[in-house]
Amino acid sequence: MSRKIPTRHILAFGGGGIWAEHNATPMREFLLGLTGKDRPRVCLLPTATGDEQRIIDAFYGCLTADLAATSHVPLFDRLAGPADPCKHLLSQDLIWVGGGNTANMLAIWRVHGIDRALRRAWESGVVLAGGSAGAICWFHGGTTDSFGPLAAINDGLKFLRGSFCPHYDAEPGRRPLYRRLVASGRLPSGLAMDDGAAAHFVGTKLAEVVTWRPSARGFRMTRRGSRAAETPLPVRCLARKTT
Repeated sequence: MSRKIPTRHILAFGGGGIWAEHNATPMREFLLGLTGKDRPRVCLLPTATGDEQRIIDAFYGCLTADLAATSHVPLFDRLAGPADPCKHLLSQDLIWVGGGNTANMLAIWRVHGIDRALRRAWESGVVLAGGSAGAICWFHGGTTDSFGPLAAINDGLKFLRGSFCPHYDAEPGRRPLYRRLVASGRLPSGLAMDDGAAAHFVGTKLAEVVTWRPSARGFRMTRRGSRAAETPLPVRCLARKTT
């Protein structure tokens, strides 16, 4: 009998307060629903902000015990988390990667073997998601302020092809920089997401762009010769209509 291959999901968010904004509730429900569990096990990886307590508190405050069994994996104070972080990640239904410093996060993950654990988790059907740094990491690279000024980073995990640009509508420098980097070949063609929008991949193929902010959009940036072409993508808005 052939072994069933798990469905693999990655959601790459442009940014926004999914664990803080009240109107992000439909997006949270969508994300949890991808696990197929009534009360999924959801783990936060807050590495990119140095395990900042404010980020951890917002996560636990949003996902109450009736919605999910929550946990987090700290890597700066290993005694405060699971004894075996990699084993813990593999036992989850959904892993959320917080935003922050992409370069530092990737370096720390590799020291602790988190990069390998995330690939195994994804291949076993654990839903992977995150915003900003937590979105760039799944691709070859993207635009980052990890080094101060906005610049390219090509050090991603490469689960997904191409590059990713977050905060497309929120930070004025992102759009022109991403266009230049793709046009010059310093970054491969890829996707850009506004805050409040997420690229949903099933396997390694883009399935759709979903949003919780009605104005949020997603774009494909493609290198054509020495230029970059920006193409708007269809968007499905999950925001509930108010009466």
